[in-house]
Amino acid sequence: MNPIVDFFPILLFFIAYKFGDIYLATGVAMVGALLQIAYAKFILKRVSVMLRVSLVVILVFGGLTLILHNPTFIKWKPTVLYWCMASTLAVSAWFFKRNLLTKVLSEQQINLPAPVWDTLNTAWVVFFACMGALNLYIAFNYPEATWVNFKAIWMTVIFVLFGIGQAVFLARYIKEEPEAERTAPQNTLSNIKESKAPEA
Repeated sequence: MNPIVDFFPILLFFIAYKFGDIYLATGVAMVGALLQIAYAKFILKRVSVMLRVSLVVILVFGGLTLILHNPTFIKWKPTVLYWCMASTLAVSAWFFKRNLLTKVLSEQQINLPAPVWDTLNTAWVVFFACMGALNLYIAFNYPEATWVNFKAIWMTVIFVLFGIGQAVFLARYIKEEPEAERTAPQNTLSNIKESKAPEA
């Protein structure tokens, strides 16, 4: 999924808040999350686990925010999502010896030694845990508008920077087509022609 679609509900949340209040922004973000799922399902033909979890969390905490008219729930939403992801990665790797990142990154032609997979998984666990804690700190120690700006802008910036750092780290492990493989079909064709050449 492309970044515009990934951050679509956050963008709608930010815009709606600027023209309304936290409750309007919450409702709009919930609709945006539903549209995001629909796009992934019917256009991309694939809905990731994280996208499903994110939808459930925004519907539950967004719904509580609107029903109880209490913005505390929507402020907790990012933290709950990030800590769910951190817990899932940690429990899967440390208790069940299954690194969930291997399934995602193996599709990108990335081949990593086992210790590197462990390091990468730990980095994501720590990152999600810290992001969840940072969200709570900003949400309950600064004005609501500051938290909205942090959630929509600075969280996005932090994720992008972390993604760039990860890309740099993984660059050395991305598979490149060996020179021998690229020339193999031509060499094979030449050998066939030579084998069929008439004897003098």
